[in-house]
Amino acid sequence: MTKVAVIQQPPVYLDLEKTMSRAIQLIEDAAREGAQMVVFPEAWFPGYPTFVWRLPPGAGMGKTDELFGRLQSNAIDLSQDGMRPLQEAARDHGVVVVAGYQELDGAVSGSTLYNSCIIIDADGTIANNHRKLMPTNPERMVWGFGDGSGLNVVDTAVGRVGALLCWENYMPLARYALYAQNIDIYVAPTWDSGDTWLATMQHIAREGGCWVIGCATSLEASDIPTDIPHYDELFPNKDEWVNPGDAVIYKPFGGVHAGPMHQEKGLLISDIDVSAARSSRRKFDASGHYARPDVFALNVNRSRQAPVTFD
Repeated sequence: MTKVAVIQQPPVYLDLEKTMSRAIQLIEDAAREGAQMVVFPEAWFPGYPTFVWRLPPGAGMGKTDELFGRLQSNAIDLSQDGMRPLQEAARDHGVVVVAGYQELDGAVSGSTLYNSCIIIDADGTIANNHRKLMPTNPERMVWGFGDGSGLNVVDTAVGRVGALLCWENYMPLARYALYAQNIDIYVAPTWDSGDTWLATMQHIAREGGCWVIGCATSLEASDIPTDIPHYDELFPNKDEWVNPGDAVIYKPFGGVHAGPMHQEKGLLISDIDVSAARSSRRKFDASGHYARPDVFALNVNRSRQAPVTFD
């Protein structure tokens, strides 16, 4: 059996240094409970830009610029070894870490942010980094488009792990690209929650024949520092649950295994039998015996897209 811990705690909003310290403590707490895999929600480092849904288009442009600047200065640049503290925590505690974060690509423009998900193996090495293919609606004001280079299911100490972010999980071909790579544990860090989202997680578990972990940031208005720009306008109701969390684990071929945790903070911890994923696909294997390659075919471009090439 493999013990999984899903983080349902807020970050220190728009403060990367304090958020990283909190993450390291949460990994230590999870490891103390016996966890071998720790999962953080979408954009947890250093917080999902919920302000894009709360400021009016056009009229809120200058305010969005100000908040984007705060977000940008607290993003993580892999080219500057920005994930090193999390990698060291994974290695020190022998846990696989899957984490959503704001990525700054310092190797190219040095300005554009990406909604990214990293998989760190239990030895501290980066096994995969995926950038969200399509930011949703106003998210496009803060994030660039990812590419197919991160559409990978990778071997880790707990099995073969893959991840898609939030509404990427509504993209049938993106899901299929992961199913076709012998996936054991499918992770869906998100900002979404509620019955419709949980139904999607259930569907993916059945369709993909894999363990599915869904998690959003459990966040109250009172968790957000009052010194962020335009705090009172963004969060007029100080008792508001900005996001209820709804951390959940579904079994291969469907059925709730643990959770959902609704309007709670803590760790959702559960043992899973990773081998149950492959055996469940005897009944339905979307990319195996139930596929019809003579009728349908999928081509995935995994090349890293770049705006400039220097000879």
